[in-house]
Amino acid sequence: MTTITSIDPSLYLSNQSTQRAPLSELGKDEFLKLLVAQMQNQNPMNTMDEGEFIAQMATFSSLEQMMNMSKSMELLVNNQLVSPAIQYSHMIGETVNYRTFDEETGREKGIESSKVVSVSQQDGWAVFHLENGEKIYADTVIEVGTSGQETDDESENNVTDPSDNEEGEE
Repeated sequence: MTTITSIDPSLYLSNQSTQRAPLSELGKDEFLKLLVAQMQNQNPMNTMDEGEFIAQMATFSSLEQMMNMSKSMELLVNNQLVSPAIQYSHMIGETVNYRTFDEETGREKGIESSKVVSVSQQDGWAVFHLENGEKIYADTVIEVGTSGQETDDESENNVTDPSDNEEGEE
């Protein structure tokens, strides 16, 4: 046998509040509704001045543009808040070339290559943790995707001298 449970009386439409809370500012929808209501209820013998109507439409247009700009700025700020570790996570597994410096003198020692194992964040900057155990800032990377040793060897092996050609052709 089924039992019927009682219905909460607060859910009845007659018990719902009919008052509306006023907004502290007008949006573009409210402005457009006011403009349409004004046009519908104007005195047919004394219509709205064309200049006034054009000024109101210009105000509506500038309001819409300001709202669009506000949304764009909010999106830009939110994008800037993304963690540098997340922004550079695509670098994991990539080989990077970077300059190394002597800690005592500050002079450049050379260029090293290593694979990125992980990415972290330090003081708002992305830090690459490399396969060779070093940690470098992302902005110190000078090349991505090739090892410095391989590119030098490959370029030496691929250079051909036309005089080495067996038939003497170029």
